[in-house]
Amino acid sequence: MQTLHIGVDVAKKEVVVASAEGGFVPHAVANERSALKRWLRSLPSGARIGVEATSHYHLCLADLAHALGFTVYVLNPRETRHYARAVGARAKTDRVDAELIARFIAHEQARLLPYRPATETERAIDQLLRRRAKLTALKGALTMTLRGLPALKAEATALTKRFDVLIARLDEMLQTRIASEPAKYQTQQRLQSIVSVGPLVSAGLGNALDRVPFRSADAFVAFLGWDPRACDSGERSGKRRLSKRGPAELRRLLFNAAMSGVKTKAWGPIYQRYRARGLSSTEALVILARKIARTAWSLHRHGTTFDPQRITQALT
Repeated sequence: MQTLHIGVDVAKKEVVVASAEGGFVPHAVANERSALKRWLRSLPSGARIGVEATSHYHLCLADLAHALGFTVYVLNPRETRHYARAVGARAKTDRVDAELIARFIAHEQARLLPYRPATETERAIDQLLRRRAKLTALKGALTMTLRGLPALKAEATALTKRFDVLIARLDEMLQTRIASEPAKYQTQQRLQSIVSVGPLVSAGLGNALDRVPFRSADAFVAFLGWDPRACDSGERSGKRRLSKRGPAELRRLLFNAAMSGVKTKAWGPIYQRYRARGLSSTEALVILARKIARTAWSLHRHGTTFDPQRITQALT
């Protein structure tokens, strides 16, 4: 029997579904649990379903499809957008997008990672981290907007303090959530043994490492978007740039950890060594952040704690 590849374009109120194979009429289904379950049960077993990641509108469909035994792929919208350009798509409608997603998973599913639903705790940690990041960005924007206005200094200070209270409260909720699961708590404590990695960075790293079974440190680095992207052609060797295709907030947290790490005995010599080679401070910090990520993967994989001497020995 031919495997059916289903593409789903998700909106708040409905989803539009299409197939890469013939004999399937594209149509809309209400984005509600009961309607989605009825539609999924009408599909043949073994069907593969692709859906673009949204803020949260895709989650009900993805979770239901996974629970019913279907292989589900949650796709990065950037990848499908580039794919549309590559195949010369001339229009963009819900039906065209659904057909394009179906075509994408039919041809590329061998290299795609099947979806695994997050646990309730993993999802809660992700939400708390996103909300904290938003509040931090708003606090920074407020500070920049009111800078240079001494007449509003008191009001600006009051607002900033209020933001600090909210952020501290989110940090407290985050740690309470992690402490509620012994395995999560142990993972966080193990990752916090890495010099310059604190509660916030370890929470983000631990959640990502628990969620996805990365086969290697390289795979984890690529997931984070810290992998260099080659740009070579013929005899020309182009400048390498980071792919930046992973979670931006986790990259920001790791970069902050690297900035803190340059002041330590464990990471400082590594930073100075790359600076001595002529790398810019940003380039050296990215390398340091990448090394911290690799160390986190290794500790999580082998259940060990950080040994600063291993870093020192690597320099000799």
